[in-house]
Amino acid sequence: MTADRPPVLILDETPSTNAEARRRAEAGDAGPLWIMARRQTAGRGRRGRAWETGAGNLAATLLCVTAKPPAEAAQISFIAALAVAELADSAMAQPLAQLKWPNDVLVQGRKISGILVESGLRPDGALWLAVGIGINLQTPPDAAERPAAAIADFDGTQALSQDEALARLSVRMVDWMALWDREGFAPIAKAWTARAFGLGQACTARLGHETVEGIAEGLDPDGSLRLRLVDNSVRRISAGDVFFGEV
Repeated sequence: MTADRPPVLILDETPSTNAEARRRAEAGDAGPLWIMARRQTAGRGRRGRAWETGAGNLAATLLCVTAKPPAEAAQISFIAALAVAELADSAMAQPLAQLKWPNDVLVQGRKISGILVESGLRPDGALWLAVGIGINLQTPPDAAERPAAAIADFDGTQALSQDEALARLSVRMVDWMALWDREGFAPIAKAWTARAFGLGQACTARLGHETVEGIAEGLDPDGSLRLRLVDNSVRRISAGDVFFGEV
């Protein structure tokens, strides 16, 4: 990507901005391009979950390409989380946004954003990335599986339109991605850790085929979560859901 903000394609309505990004990528579009929907009717979250996009909320996907290998390219989800946290802080009376592994953005323990990164291989060997970001600007979802909130719920918050939110988000994404390209994941991990929610606390990691419990210790250099188990061994969690005292 260049240092300039990518152009924005605004759709009045679409089932999913990520699906639109995939369609364009598979047709050869390399981006960088933001795809934003005024109304998203069938948003998706991680592990196939539905993502509800209420009126006035942001639904946008950044389509871009990278020469990084897939495992490294997946680190862009941490960048997206940092950018969303900075966007939230910019609208609030005081900085409150925290990050729960891997990319949940929380304010006072409630989730305000969902991030879904999808990718595919291009004929030239590069990866296309669709970085889908949903942010509760005005309204939280009605049927959230975890405590949720909208940025507008908090006292002293500046009202953000979809356009202004995306403009701020885009600036932060460009800056973080440029740093990632220059210096790798280390500065991203440092900034993420400074906002981390739950480090040093007991948690449960649901990994699909098993559930493990331990103490969240921090990030490995590749972004995996280090979990200290009861027997004092360390388990690296590279994919899954992590819960800190949540139902």
